[in-house]
Amino acid sequence: MSNLSQLQPSALWQLFEKICSIPHPSKHEQKISAWIQAWAQEQGLVVKEDAVGNIFIKKAATAGMENCQGVILQAHMDMVPQKNADTDHDFLTDPIKPYIIEETDGQWVTADGTTLGADNGIGLCSALAVLASDDIAHGPLEVLVTIDEEAGMTGAFGLEAGWLDGDILINTDSEQEGEIYMGCAGGIDAEATFKLKFEDVPEKVTSFTLSISGLKGGHSGVDIHTGRANANKLLVRFLLEASQQFDLRLVDLNGGSLRNAIPREADSSFVIATKDVEAFKVSLADYLATLRATLGRVETDIELLLISPEIFDECWSSETQATILNALNACPNGVVRMSDDIEGIVETSLNLGVIRCKGRNFVAMSLIRSLHDDGRLMVESMVKSVFELAGAQVEFSGAYPGWKPDTSSNIMKNVRDTYQQLFNKVPEIMVIHAGLECGLFKTAYPNWDMVSFGPTIKFPHSPDEKVNIDAVGLYWQLLVAVLKNIPEKSRL
Repeated sequence: MSNLSQLQPSALWQLFEKICSIPHPSKHEQKISAWIQAWAQEQGLVVKEDAVGNIFIKKAATAGMENCQGVILQAHMDMVPQKNADTDHDFLTDPIKPYIIEETDGQWVTADGTTLGADNGIGLCSALAVLASDDIAHGPLEVLVTIDEEAGMTGAFGLEAGWLDGDILINTDSEQEGEIYMGCAGGIDAEATFKLKFEDVPEKVTSFTLSISGLKGGHSGVDIHTGRANANKLLVRFLLEASQQFDLRLVDLNGGSLRNAIPREADSSFVIATKDVEAFKVSLADYLATLRATLGRVETDIELLLISPEIFDECWSSETQATILNALNACPNGVVRMSDDIEGIVETSLNLGVIRCKGRNFVAMSLIRSLHDDGRLMVESMVKSVFELAGAQVEFSGAYPGWKPDTSSNIMKNVRDTYQQLFNKVPEIMVIHAGLECGLFKTAYPNWDMVSFGPTIKFPHSPDEKVNIDAVGLYWQLLVAVLKNIPEKSRL
């Protein structure tokens, strides 16, 4: 694996190489949290942890900037754990293995068969690198490192008033250099639960397991408009059509692993009348050819694999099978509406992220996102109608607010002007179709002036995740310059 410490800025990349060696998937941040706190103490900094596990680090202003507005640099410490099916990796114990790749559009850092954790590891390491530096000018500085951003925003939900003194929050969790974010989508999780009914497997059948793989996957917010296929939807569509054409009975059905990642893989086990096997295989080959013809420009590596497992004793009842497959097929997925206010931005979307057999139940989990509460409520209503008509129990949880754009934001203008001065071009001022923590922060700190920017990260939440090396350098230049340009507090 390549040595990242050769890259610039070296302090940031050395820190990133270190955190790659420490397991830190969502819900399991204990090791990375302990390391960050020990590191901060070694630097002679004030560090503390709140009741939910967020970390706060404080550093005094550099000479001459004591009267500047206080700045909070914010990042989350967890990463999305996704790997290729043929990758042997335990996210709870194994280090991420980053390496440098050369592509036509520059150099990138990616990982060996897993997510990289540049989301939000680069932002985290940039904040730590500022804390470690003796030659970066800044006013009163605080760093807020939250837990569990990717799987529930537990840290942001649990943030209490009174812990932080700063006036300005810079969120480092954006993923496109040259874009400055001043708003984001809110979201909510939807879970539909069906009771499974089983019966004995019919006679004269052949058992199979069918899997779909090779899809790109990606972030269910920032990648939802790219045309990437949802493995759950593709597999369900075929199984529904096949069950209407052949005597096919499901035994098991699973797909996806995270509600906020576009599913890359799904699989099903079933029995089919032996007399139908050859015709079924022809139908499967035709379906694969259709997918490659219609999706091939985006999904270049679609695979359908049919294998013969051990004999099954029981299968889903015909009624259960028809009900669940029809409901999943009817469930909306992808972009629901584009924004009328901001060209090219998704307003409302839905990702059918996980389908799973759990004992005698079957569960379908989705993540709904929208820039507007009414858009979220509209899709909630659609999902509820589809699954309740099919007899499922539907529950919604984990709702988080969007971050309403503030066009008068002083820190947004500061970052925009600083970017233009540095790079002689005007950055894009954007709203991101993803769940940044900023909207939740407003509950405890309603007066914070907030902005978000970061380097270019492609394919987050998938094993194809990569971060552009040049973009990290530009992001670092911008961050350092913005800290230097923070104005003094206004005097009444």
